[in-house]
Amino acid sequence: MAGDTTDTYELDAIDRRIIKELVADSRISMRALAEKAHISRAHAYVRIERLQEAGIIEGFTTRISHSKAGLGSSAFIALSIRQDSWRGISTQLRTLPFVEHFSLLGGDFDVLVLVRAPDNSALRHVVLERLQSLEGVQSTKTWLIFEEDNGPGPEWVR
Repeated sequence: MAGDTTDTYELDAIDRRIIKELVADSRISMRALAEKAHISRAHAYVRIERLQEAGIIEGFTTRISHSKAGLGSSAFIALSIRQDSWRGISTQLRTLPFVEHFSLLGGDFDVLVLVRAPDNSALRHVVLERLQSLEGVQSTKTWLIFEEDNGPGPEWVR
């Protein structure tokens, strides 16, 4: 992954303020960002570049209203997998429709998958016919998402 390193980068108050503003609005102008961080525009450019080079800022994203985008059914699906099957499963998960995110875990389950589908029928198909049939998946557990809140962003940048 980009930015993976054993070195750590010490974030100061200005870095945290820049990250906070970018999390809230990744399209913020450099001028407005500099004003909110109480630094010059040139310094804001330098700080952002340094945060990118350190791998702390990996990219800039857009938050989507999933229901307005036609993805009205969402669920977290926990997978229990064979110990030797993570690489194959992760490769297959990248190709499955409606899989938004997945993580390898330590704990009661091995993998957590976030699925966003147009409706319950499509969600059911992904879970029961696609995820459960992946080579190495031993069992699944599904939690339907009724409501979400993206919140104010990470506490460490507030």
